[in-house]
Amino acid sequence: MDNNAVSQEIGKYRWFVCALLFFATTINYIDRQILSLLKPILDEQLKWSNEQFVFINSVFQAAYGFGLLGFGWFVDKFGTKIGYTVSIIGWSISAAAHALVGSVTGFGFARAALGLSEGGNFPSAIKAVALWFPKRERALATSIFNAGTNVGAIIAPAIVPAMALHWGWQ
Repeated sequence: MDNNAVSQEIGKYRWFVCALLFFATTINYIDRQILSLLKPILDEQLKWSNEQFVFINSVFQAAYGFGLLGFGWFVDKFGTKIGYTVSIIGWSISAAAHALVGSVTGFGFARAALGLSEGGNFPSAIKAVALWFPKRERALATSIFNAGTNVGAIIAPAIVPAMALHWGWQ
């Protein structure tokens, strides 16, 4: 296949790839909002203090910082597909693990795992944009996938409380 044919093939799929990056980023940010949206329910069930809640959020943020660094290296070493796959599988398992814990300590571990694994989203998405888009379209593609952060922050409060009331927080 010559370079022109490769460019045409990539051209067919790059906006689909951008849409997938957008949706993954949206889900990533919905996951981040859940704990604060469920706080009133969890306050009642776990009887945690505000200090414990803040500590759990701090654990998430610290783990996220380490996750960014780790996944930056991992994505460069093993590639975008593997890096993003590991990140998404990790954050999916970590998000689901929250339903299995019933203590403050358990939430701390679940949040740490979520932070570490969610740290792969941006290094993977940025590298995917660099691989799939010509320089003249990278800013637009980056802005599209990054808009998922705002969409996730808007969608989460609209759906998470209703889902928790209907099916339970788990």
